[in-house]
Amino acid sequence: MNIVNKLKKEWFLVGMVIAIILAVLTPSIGRSGGGLHLDLLTGLGVALVFFLHGLGLSPKAIKEGVSNWRLHVYIQLATFLFYPLIWVIFGATFLAYMPAALAFGFCYLFVLPSTISSSVAMTSAGKGNVPAAIFNASLSSILGIFITPLLIQLFMGFEGVELDLMASVISIAKLLLLPMIVGQLLRPYLLTQAEKHKSIVGKVDKYVILMIVYNAFSDSVSNGIWGEFSIGLLALSFVLCLVILLFMVHGIQWGARRCQFALPEEVTAVFCGTKKTLAAGIPMANVIFAGDSRLGMILLPIMLYHPIQLFYCAMLANRYVKQKEKNDNITVSNQ
Repeated sequence: MNIVNKLKKEWFLVGMVIAIILAVLTPSIGRSGGGLHLDLLTGLGVALVFFLHGLGLSPKAIKEGVSNWRLHVYIQLATFLFYPLIWVIFGATFLAYMPAALAFGFCYLFVLPSTISSSVAMTSAGKGNVPAAIFNASLSSILGIFITPLLIQLFMGFEGVELDLMASVISIAKLLLLPMIVGQLLRPYLLTQAEKHKSIVGKVDKYVILMIVYNAFSDSVSNGIWGEFSIGLLALSFVLCLVILLFMVHGIQWGARRCQFALPEEVTAVFCGTKKTLAAGIPMANVIFAGDSRLGMILLPIMLYHPIQLFYCAMLANRYVKQKEKNDNITVSNQ
């Protein structure tokens, strides 16, 4: 019974595994142009997800988080400078020891923006500065529309990856930014209805991601690209994602303490600065690597990194809660 409850609780991660298995068994149904026409459905689904993100963003909360500029600069540097530096330093090594598509997948992981929902949720769970988290997660998503394609062009443009930078930025802006703006504009009229159906609205992004994963892996299987991908390489990718996450989490944690951020700001920096978005990352990849049959392999690192970051950051949030309680008890005893 405990196993059943655990599976229900982690239904999204279970769903990702099932989507990959279905892609292996029924690629003709899930591939682009296949029986389900998922390439069209996922485009509409992504627009809906970011419309709902815009609907849920509170302008008041964002304004409250704007003033702490040192924290904002630190978080955005972590996302768009510290992570890309890993590729600058180790990119040649990645390309030397793994298939090019997988190496580019790690490069893509490093240049992605932060998440919105899980960054804010983890910050809240860890008793961090929630308004600052909302501001930074939203800012990261918007900056990523422009910075991610630019860094992809910079890092991968010389490795045979052709990218029309301006066309990619415009396409991604239409796909992600425009629906978010429309959602923000319609917030006064639709927010009440959205909150009434919060349990359903909160899962829409996960349903869309599952469709995209099924579609991407079906395309990969249909084009036969997995012949070069062994179990050993999969294990290596998992270990690399774990090591990268641990290094960045504790590196950003160390830097936050050197910057003398208070504990709530440290929590925000760690959870906003180390998250990488799967919800925006997959549709952005569909634009940037449009028509590339290796898309499934390119997406593998972010698909591995996503559950790892959720599990580890959930554990870390619990530690931060205990640390805050300990600090509060010390403060009370000293009064």
